[in-house]
Amino acid sequence: MEEKLLVCAVVLLVLTTGSKAQSDVCGIAPLNTRIVGGVNAPPGSWPWQVSLHNSNGHFCGGSLINSQWVLCAAHCFSSTSTSGLTVYLGRDNQQLLNLNEVSRSLSQVIVHPGYDPNTHNNDIALLRLSSPVAFTDYISPVCLAAAGSTVPAGTTCWVTGWGTIRSGGTTLLFPQTLQEVSVPLVSITQCNAAYGIITSNMICAGLPAGGKDSCQGDSGGPLVTKSGSTWVQVGVVSFGKGCALPGYPGVYTRVSQYTSWINNQINGTTSGTAHLVSLSAPLLLSFPILFSLFVLS
Repeated sequence: MEEKLLVCAVVLLVLTTGSKAQSDVCGIAPLNTRIVGGVNAPPGSWPWQVSLHNSNGHFCGGSLINSQWVLCAAHCFSSTSTSGLTVYLGRDNQQLLNLNEVSRSLSQVIVHPGYDPNTHNNDIALLRLSSPVAFTDYISPVCLAAAGSTVPAGTTCWVTGWGTIRSGGTTLLFPQTLQEVSVPLVSITQCNAAYGIITSNMICAGLPAGGKDSCQGDSGGPLVTKSGSTWVQVGVVSFGKGCALPGYPGVYTRVSQYTSWINNQINGTTSGTAHLVSLSAPLLLSFPILFSLFVLS
C-alpha cells in the first residue's frame, strides 16, 4: 500500500519588490484556470511554492509563510539536520535557468513533536531559511487557515508540485515544470470510508473517479483554496493509497489545527508571525482513528 502527502492551505502574503510598494497582504497570486492529471503552472502563479533539494535533487515541496519560514511535512525529514539541504524559491523549472529564482540553505528544521510516522498524525514541519528573502511577483507568502476554520466538502482546492505524474513513478516521470491541479475537498466521513484511519488533524481532497491527485515528490507542498481575492493554505500534502486511484482521495495535514503551534515556533524571530485567514463554513465531520500507511515523499 502506498501513501502520499497532500496539503491544502489558505494564506495571506506581504508583497515587496524593487518597484512595488510593500503591502500587508498575503495569498495574492494570478487567477489560475503533475501532480497526476495536472498541467504546467504559468510562471509566478504560485509564488509561495518552494522546492526542497538534497544531494539527490528535489525530494519535497513546501510553502513560504513569511520572509524566513517555510511550512512542510514532517515525513520529509528523517532527522532535523540541515546539512546538505537547499530551498529554491521562485523556481519554475527543475532543469532550465530560472531568472526569478533565489536559493537558501536551512538554519533549522522543526518537526512537530507529536508526529507519529506510523499513523502520520501531526505530519507537519517548519523550516527556517538561513536568511530572509525579499518578496517579488514570483516569491511571496501564502496565508494560513486560522484556527477553527473549516471548509465544506466540494470546495475546489489546488495542489502544486514537481512530484511524479503517476503512482510508482520513477525519476523519468518527474515533470520539470511546476504542475498544478484542482481537486474538490472530500468529507471526513467519505475519506474515512476509504482509509479507516483519518483523524481530525487531516483533510482530504480528490475526485471519486480518481485521475487527479498529488503524488510522490509533492509531499510537504500546499493545498490551497481561494477566499475572496485571497489564497489560503488549508492543507499540506501528507499521504494516500497510490496516486489518483478511484475511491481514494489524497490526505493532507489540516493547517487550521496547527496555526498556534506554527506562530509559537516562529514568534520572536525577525520575520514575525504567519498571516492567518479565518474561513467560515460548515464543519466537516471528523473523528480520531488509528491507522498505518506507507508515506511517499
